[in-house]
Amino acid sequence: MSAPGDLPSSPPAGESPGQTPAGFAGAPSPDREELLAAAPRRPRPSVLSQPLEVTGKRVATGLRTLGLQSVGDLLEHLPADRREARTVAALRPGEQATVAVTVRAIAARPVRRRGMRPLVEAVVFDATGAMRATFFNQPWLVERYPPGTVLLLHGKAGGRGRFGVSHHALADAASTGEPATAEGSVAHYPAAEGVTSTQILTLVQANRAALGDVVEFLPGRLRAGAGQPDRAAALSCMHFPRDERDPERGRARLAYEELLLTQLLFLRRRARRQALGGAPALREEPSLTRRWLERELPFAPTGDQLRAIERIDADLARERPMQRLLMGEVGSGKTVVALHAMLRAVEHGRQAALMAPTETLAEQHFATIQRLLGGESVSAALLTGSSGARRRSETLARLASGELSLLVGTHALIEPDVVFRGLAVAVIDEQHRFGVRQREALGGGTPGESSPHMLHMTATPIPRTLALSRYGDLETTSLRELPSGRRPILTSVLGGESERAEAYEHLRRELARGRQAFVVCPLIEEQDEQGDAAATALAGADGRAALRAATAELSRLREGELAGFELALLHGAMGSAEKQQAMEAFTSGAAQVLVATTVIEVGIDVPNATVMLIENAERFGISQLHQLRGRVGRGEHGGRCYLVGPPGAARLRALARHSDGFELADVDLALRSEGDLAGTRQSGVGQFRVARLPEDGGLLELARGQAETTIASDPDLALPEHVLLARELRLRYGEHAADPIAG
Repeated sequence: MSAPGDLPSSPPAGESPGQTPAGFAGAPSPDREELLAAAPRRPRPSVLSQPLEVTGKRVATGLRTLGLQSVGDLLEHLPADRREARTVAALRPGEQATVAVTVRAIAARPVRRRGMRPLVEAVVFDATGAMRATFFNQPWLVERYPPGTVLLLHGKAGGRGRFGVSHHALADAASTGEPATAEGSVAHYPAAEGVTSTQILTLVQANRAALGDVVEFLPGRLRAGAGQPDRAAALSCMHFPRDERDPERGRARLAYEELLLTQLLFLRRRARRQALGGAPALREEPSLTRRWLERELPFAPTGDQLRAIERIDADLARERPMQRLLMGEVGSGKTVVALHAMLRAVEHGRQAALMAPTETLAEQHFATIQRLLGGESVSAALLTGSSGARRRSETLARLASGELSLLVGTHALIEPDVVFRGLAVAVIDEQHRFGVRQREALGGGTPGESSPHMLHMTATPIPRTLALSRYGDLETTSLRELPSGRRPILTSVLGGESERAEAYEHLRRELARGRQAFVVCPLIEEQDEQGDAAATALAGADGRAALRAATAELSRLREGELAGFELALLHGAMGSAEKQQAMEAFTSGAAQVLVATTVIEVGIDVPNATVMLIENAERFGISQLHQLRGRVGRGEHGGRCYLVGPPGAARLRALARHSDGFELADVDLALRSEGDLAGTRQSGVGQFRVARLPEDGGLLELARGQAETTIASDPDLALPEHVLLARELRLRYGEHAADPIAG
């Protein structure tokens, strides 16, 4: 146990008064002057840059672990929450607790024998009772904590009304002499081994006056327009609230600045990327694409598809590179829109490419494009990591000469030896599965060279709040309208074996009618990396069935519920030839059931498939489940999806209630915050320390509007009023603040 003296190396000189948050309707005028008056007048650099003064290696190490090395770091380390303090009467011997108490009497106890640590004993009380608190090795506390001081004490309760103090802090800068009450709350800080929340609170109290040195980087115009307090007041609200509303007031200001800075970053990145290199303007009469839409496309485009095509055509006609995100409902026809953009390049004598994250998806895209082209004579090829050396060499030669117009592939498209003759349109499918540099490698972007138009696609509908916070540098287009005749997929949650038996009975009836089905499992093998003992124990702990593996389920079904039917297996660990053989068997109808992992999540289009059964559905996210069930019901016969998992699981109930992917995206965002809805977080941007989505959606919209106005009037943030704003962008994002392709 570390002694209380392991915090400030000497007792603080005193506590400075706080200030009332500014910028709120009806709030008193800001008294920031009090903070400035209380702050020590020291020469620059600011006191915020001074190192924290602590003694004790454990405390210093713990603070370094948390990234707290300067006074400024400390004041930016915000409470995670506020917790109710215990009362004296509620303490039980042996219990570790924090109590809010008032000092009634305090004195140093004489040392009885040589080598003993000096003790300070205080009689403290709250509204429920009194006790004796013992402090070790800090005799100066007798002067620091006179009677009437309100304290937060953390330690261990002993017998007969005694309390051994391990850490302590002033509960409030003003000592009123009134008894502490049970209604008080205690700021709880993220801590680490060697330093506790209470120790951090003590340090914050000791450095309170440094709030007077906090720099306000937001222009007054923006802050007034958002109705937010200044930065010093916001931090004071978080650390030293005067009432129950203060923490949220402070949080809202800090959330607003996070959102504003992110939107400024996105908009500056977009502007600089557009200026980086000219793009080929595709303005000529659309002869090929018009003929293709009118004669070759086997169905009439939806209204959403036509509107998306119109917006993309407008982008392609400009000399600045398009950067557009196309997101759509499952089965809404994103590939048709993407192929139209690619054919616009072809009819201008240029090239186009489509990059997908997996070989299975790339192969499906290539097959779909060939089918959609119909009788149009357009040269196209597939390039993946499994392409043979001879085929690869021929493809690259045709690409470099310009003979090849369309190229579909995986990461293989961005290898150094892949050289285009005239790439004008690049499509990135499931773009969130690629790294930023991988996406931009296909798009080029070298100064002085022609940059292709970029169309990013995702099969995961994204709420506006998440789209702005994650992809604010892209224009967005949504496809919500489904082709005429498409019927909703009936979805049921199965919680027991009897319900599963009924589902398989329905599945067999569909197979007997000549239909096909999917069975999806979370694992490949029974003991693969996700199916270890810990995962199995977790599954059994809450009553769920053991996790099912595709390979074992294939064997079980062949001998059990689906005996007599043709089954095929598909998973990501199979070789390219094996995967292609399995898919060909299923698409041709030779295999009636495909037992698979989530490798079929996107891009698989088999109109004859009408049933999907997903085992251990609670293991998947909402968007993933929605994508999986979108593999059925794509033909004239409709579809049925069975989710095997806990009936009470919120995400499974949501899937059963909603068929619209955009509604499910909102549900998913509410359940999971802004975390990982679109797949993987992008490093550096979109990870908020204070802001909460969708809760702060209103602040985000406000920040977006203010950022657009600011960048429109001052793209480089060079005006005097924006100098500190630009500096803060550089401090927070480093190279990302100026890099047009970082993210």
